Amino acid sequence: MDDFCNSTFWNLSLLESPNADLTLCFEQTVLAWIPLGFLWFLAPWQLYSVYRSRTKRSSITKFYLTKQVFVVCLLILAAIDLSLVLTEDTGQATIPPVKYTNPILYLCTWLLVLVIQHSRQRCVQKNSWFLSIFWILSLLCGVFQFQTLIRALLKDSKSNMAYSCLFFVSYGFQIVILILSAFSEASDSTHTPSATASFLSSVTFSWYDSTVLKGYKHPLTLEDIWDVDEKLKTKSVTSKFEKIMTKDLQKARQAFQRRLRKSQQNPEATLHGLSKKQSQSQDVLVLEEAKKKKKKSETSKDFPKSWLVKSLFKTFYVVILKSFILKIVHDVFVFLNPQLLKFLIGYVKDPNGYPWVGYICAILLFAVTLIQSFCLQGYFQFCFVAGMSVRTTIIASVYKKALTLSNLARRQYTIGETVNLMSVDSQKLMDVTNYMHLVWSSVLQICLSIFFLWRELGPSILAGVGLLVLLVPVNGVLATKIRNIQVQNMKNKDKRLKVMNEILSGIKILKYFAWEPSFKEQVHGIRKKELKNLLRFGQFQTVMIFILHLSPILVSVVTFSVYVLVDSNNVLNAEKAFTSITLFNILRFPLSMFPMVISSILQASVSVDRLERYLGGDNLDLSAIHHVCHFDKAVQFSEATFTWDRDSEATIQDVSLDIKPGQLVAVVGTVGSGKSSLISAMLGEMENVHGHITIKGSVAYVPQQSWIQNGTIKDNILFGSEYNEKKYQQVLEACALLPDLEMLPGGDMAEIGEKGINLSGGQKQRVSLARATYQGSDIYILDDPLSAVDAHVGKHIFNKVVGPDGLLSGKTRILVTHGIHFLPQVDEIVVLGKGTILEKGSYRDLLAKKGVFAKNWKTFMKHSETEGEATVNNDGEGEDDDCGLMPTMEEIPEDAASLTMRRENSLRRTLSRSSRSSGRHGKSLKNSLKIKNENALNKKEEAVEGQKLIKKEFVETGKVKFSIYLKYLRAIGWWSIFFIILFYILNSVAFIGTNLWLSAWTSDSENLNNIGYNSSAQRDMRIGVFGALGVAQGVFLLISSLWSIYACRNASKTLHGQLLTNILRAPMSFFDTTPTGRIVNRFAGDISTVDDMLPQTLRSWVMCFLGIVSTLVMICMATPIFIVVIIPLSIFYISVQVFYVATSRQLRRLDSVTKSPIYSHFSETVSGLPVIRAFEHQQRFLASNEKQIDTNQKCVFSWITSNRWLAIRLELVGNLIVFCSALLLVIYKNSLTGDIVGFVLSNALNITQTLNWLVRMTSEAETNIVAVERINEYINVDNEAPWVTDKRPPADWPRKGEIQFNNYQVRYRPELDLVLKGITCNIKSAEKVGVVGRTGAGKSSLTNCLFRILESAGGQIIIDGIDIASIGLHDLRGRLTIIPQDPILFSGNLRMNLDPFNKYSDEEIWRALELAHLKSFVAGLQLGLLHEVTEGGDNLSIGQRQLLCLGRAVLRKSKILVLDEATAAVDLETDSLIQTTIRNEFSQCTVITIAHRLHTIMDSDKIMVLDNGKIIEYGSPEELLSNMGPFYLMAKEAGVENVNNTEL
Repeated sequence: MDDFCNSTFWNLSLLESPNADLTLCFEQTVLAWIPLGFLWFLAPWQLYSVYRSRTKRSSITKFYLTKQVFVVCLLILAAIDLSLVLTEDTGQATIPPVKYTNPILYLCTWLLVLVIQHSRQRCVQKNSWFLSIFWILSLLCGVFQFQTLIRALLKDSKSNMAYSCLFFVSYGFQIVILILSAFSEASDSTHTPSATASFLSSVTFSWYDSTVLKGYKHPLTLEDIWDVDEKLKTKSVTSKFEKIMTKDLQKARQAFQRRLRKSQQNPEATLHGLSKKQSQSQDVLVLEEAKKKKKKSETSKDFPKSWLVKSLFKTFYVVILKSFILKIVHDVFVFLNPQLLKFLIGYVKDPNGYPWVGYICAILLFAVTLIQSFCLQGYFQFCFVAGMSVRTTIIASVYKKALTLSNLARRQYTIGETVNLMSVDSQKLMDVTNYMHLVWSSVLQICLSIFFLWRELGPSILAGVGLLVLLVPVNGVLATKIRNIQVQNMKNKDKRLKVMNEILSGIKILKYFAWEPSFKEQVHGIRKKELKNLLRFGQFQTVMIFILHLSPILVSVVTFSVYVLVDSNNVLNAEKAFTSITLFNILRFPLSMFPMVISSILQASVSVDRLERYLGGDNLDLSAIHHVCHFDKAVQFSEATFTWDRDSEATIQDVSLDIKPGQLVAVVGTVGSGKSSLISAMLGEMENVHGHITIKGSVAYVPQQSWIQNGTIKDNILFGSEYNEKKYQQVLEACALLPDLEMLPGGDMAEIGEKGINLSGGQKQRVSLARATYQGSDIYILDDPLSAVDAHVGKHIFNKVVGPDGLLSGKTRILVTHGIHFLPQVDEIVVLGKGTILEKGSYRDLLAKKGVFAKNWKTFMKHSETEGEATVNNDGEGEDDDCGLMPTMEEIPEDAASLTMRRENSLRRTLSRSSRSSGRHGKSLKNSLKIKNENALNKKEEAVEGQKLIKKEFVETGKVKFSIYLKYLRAIGWWSIFFIILFYILNSVAFIGTNLWLSAWTSDSENLNNIGYNSSAQRDMRIGVFGALGVAQGVFLLISSLWSIYACRNASKTLHGQLLTNILRAPMSFFDTTPTGRIVNRFAGDISTVDDMLPQTLRSWVMCFLGIVSTLVMICMATPIFIVVIIPLSIFYISVQVFYVATSRQLRRLDSVTKSPIYSHFSETVSGLPVIRAFEHQQRFLASNEKQIDTNQKCVFSWITSNRWLAIRLELVGNLIVFCSALLLVIYKNSLTGDIVGFVLSNALNITQTLNWLVRMTSEAETNIVAVERINEYINVDNEAPWVTDKRPPADWPRKGEIQFNNYQVRYRPELDLVLKGITCNIKSAEKVGVVGRTGAGKSSLTNCLFRILESAGGQIIIDGIDIASIGLHDLRGRLTIIPQDPILFSGNLRMNLDPFNKYSDEEIWRALELAHLKSFVAGLQLGLLHEVTEGGDNLSIGQRQLLCLGRAVLRKSKILVLDEATAAVDLETDSLIQTTIRNEFSQCTVITIAHRLHTIMDSDKIMVLDNGKIIEYGSPEELLSNMGPFYLMAKEAGVENVNNTEL
């Protein structure tokens, strides 16, 4: 080499001086060739990969040209260099080869760089990562030559002038090119910044700056967030996964079949030695057994196993490999820190060390920590993105599987379970993917730590490590304890929420009956248990934290003590002590993470099993359904036998049926005869046994249980088809939807809630029919679409849609129906019985046959008459027929019962008609009222909801107000806070003390060298105090943690108490305008955040904060000048934090907002599967699901990236702290000792992680304190009037029950119009008053006013001389009684439902039950009065519920009784029971009845007719009927023309 350069290649003596240098020859050969070798080695691979991708080249940009120009400049410089060498006359015999080989090498290299940069134009990411690394390497290696040349010039200005200048200029160009390559070059708008980012930008996540800035300026919206990369989109990820999954699942299925065969062969071995005949029968038996066994095992246990993880790994192995490499690099570099630390301590102790050694060491320390940071963050990014993709894959695959899953397999899962597969199990797999490398990495780190520790301290470390290992099972035990408590607490929470839900659904009843206190006690009781568990949970958790924090301290105490005590020659010096402490700190992380990772892997393995079972389930078998284009029949069943379950007998047996195109075929039969199954078989929803079905053309399907999507009515009807105005209007008209649309706010753009919650059954059915009609398919399968609609609407629909003249005439229609009256108009009738066709033919033929149909038809006609079902008029659209039914069949028996029935029906019909004339097809006025309210509510809700979100985000630039923090702190208590913080500070002081003491202890070794002795007494004192300080740290931590647990528990108790009290005191209008879900959410999510998350977050925050402060304090104690460094770093730190917190908080919100539509869309899909499959819209739903997942993905991706963005910047701060402290130690070397250096650096190395945590915790605290803000919002809701005031009415008030209305006015909410516009009337004692009026006339408002549910806007109500507005609400409501419209019961026993305060004796309660006609029923129950009522009273019939409400009224026995159409929901029998009881029991009371059916009030003393909030008629029924006024018209419409016509 010396000849090659013509000078010395290597000279060690140059390094052994304060001004060290390398030889020029070494710099020009080895250092110059390292970057070139790197580039030439990787270039071919790079160029080949670009060539293979073959994408279209981007247009040439100025940016690209600039880069190329600079490289061309370098090329020119190299050429000049070469020409100078060749022309130069040096006077030497030969030119040294290095002079011309290097320029030639550079010429070739720059040409290669030009080619590479040009080829990158074909890539999305224009800046190649390895070119960036080449420039960095080139500059780093060039630094040495740079300074050597400068030194040479300073010594002798003439030497090598030309060469030096050329080198300096080219070095400058390289710096410029590196700066240029740091900028990202956007290719076009379709690609995301993450894809086009340059290498440096993607390593530091600078491409994300713009989003963070946006998020800081204003709350982010979905539009602000970049879409994910094409290769991360759901479609590309799942298509890749599906290819692999198909192969792997195939293999797994084969293995599964082999397993089955094995298990089947075993029993057959017993057959030998039986006679042939015997063996045959035996054979059959065994086979049967085996079949059963197989079936059982299939459903219970066995399924294709262990393929999912393989498939996922094969799909994502590239990312997993990349992250694996980064993790290994990171782990190795972690262990360089302690070695460098050791070296630095040694250097500071050595008085003769050269300064450059120290500087190089400090720079190396910085470089190592920097590379560590980049590797760690890159690794995290890869892992989290892989995790996100795994979750996406699982969600999309589960969704896709749900569309094709066979019914048998689907029956094993409830919708909830399948949604869980999506939400919970996919999340578990995502978590595991995030941390899976920690399994091997933890082991590696533990082994390396122990290896290095052994080198420091020898076998004594076994004591410390042993202690750590011992603590692992202790933690494990605590963790299981904590989990059990959590499970227990979840149960309590569910109970409490169930009660809350009931309170909120039945809040009106609670207010009517003044029962709030009783229910408040119930909730408090459950909450007490919950808080008790919470306390135990906190205590265990504190012990766990205590152990985690104490372990490193204990370990160091034990290890050092053992080390010093084992051998008197062992002296603890600074290198040993502080290197070991750094290593122990490294060891702490894998030890605490390892058990966590293992448990999450175990949890995930359960999820993997569940997913494998679901995704490996059988698909629908459509082989028996033949879809053909050319065929003379529309549908043909060929000896088709179908079953729901292979084990049970076939539901459809040997059906052969031909349906010609354009026919209308009715399918009739008794309940359970297989009508719906026949249709399911056609749709391919059943398992085929034999035979097949041939179908020609497309199918539309209207199910019996209508399935409505969450969206507008228009969306539901169009169902993905093109919009055609004319056709659309026709369909709406034919399906009788126009009047409904007038009612709904926003017409056909009205938003329908989930499962069509704000539509009545009939409306849903009609929307469902309209959807099918609009599709324009060839074959229509209608499964009893007319059952849910009123008779006259049914008739309208039959005529306009289904019948011979309807929209669908000419199409093939298969109609399942119970409505006998439509049958004369159909082409063919198919009579089913027990799954076979009994008869088929036209209406006339079947009647003539006198077969099953004719017989059934007769009984049906009779039956319907007595049951009151034949409500159809077959005489056209007669709108004003008030003569009841027009009997068209001769067979109708003319007896009294049927007449009454007829009257009843006609009344119902007229009512529904009168309500229709006011703008809807309703079930009854009650319903129309309810729906109206709901829609108004929904409309309002939309507006409110929209404003609400924006309002919430924009509380002072999205930050939570300081007053909220104060509110929470006040709830904790100021004294508690003072002591908690005091003990945390003492903990930090003890921590600093421990470190100072350790550094004093290690300085003993220096004195030892000077003096030469070390007394054992001093040694023992050192150990003792060190141990004591360590224990003190733990104890202070324990005290403050326990104290904070108690204090925070009190805070959540206080907040929940205030919230509950206030919600119960809120006025009714609050509940009308606030959805229950929103209130329950405050009690569920927000309270649980305040219980669990918030205290933990605040504790962690305080600890991190004090940890950082104490570290900085210690560094400043050693090197005071460090304060100068802290100031700019903290400014940078705080600004990064401010930017991040704003963005992160909003991204978290967006993530949860975009996640729920995925799940709700899924549960919607699962419930509507037959419809989606019938219309063949699977692809559309898949696409829509993919779109929703992608929307959520971009939020998750953005959130992951924001965390990395933050971490890189904070780690930079940490690395700078390490670098600056190392630098200062080198500069002030002479005034320091080794122990201080160790002490400062070992703490500085620990700070990076803590800094990162602090920002995380700040962000978490901000996110979680929002819960307090939301709770506070409802604590401050305005209350209704006080429950009890100073003015109390006399004990026996109201004695007479006289009610006076004086010009009474009322409105629902301040911004709305008056509902009652000045009501004036007197109701005398014991008078019976009926109140009638059309929907919206103000009837129900009248009762609400009596109970002061609505407060007056003017005028007054006086009961027995007392103005009701002057007394407390409970005094008023407790003295009146109401039997409300909807009978609401609460879960609990019957007794509690009748008497929640235990005021009455058992005898009184039984007497009330007797009067309510329930005594025999309750006595017959096993538990009698203690019989449990389920939520909402679902285990009692509606009639029984209504009678229980009557029982409540009888028990109370107050002077005034209000009946709010109490009999709308009951059958006639119950109705008359209730009427009788009221007549007898309440004869001495004032009774106000709000009637929807006139005959219930015809025997009243007075009748009040309301219209538009005013009384338009008031008088006895006879007077009003003779007046021929509004009441007369109503009565005429209802067929009740004289008073005595009404007695039933």
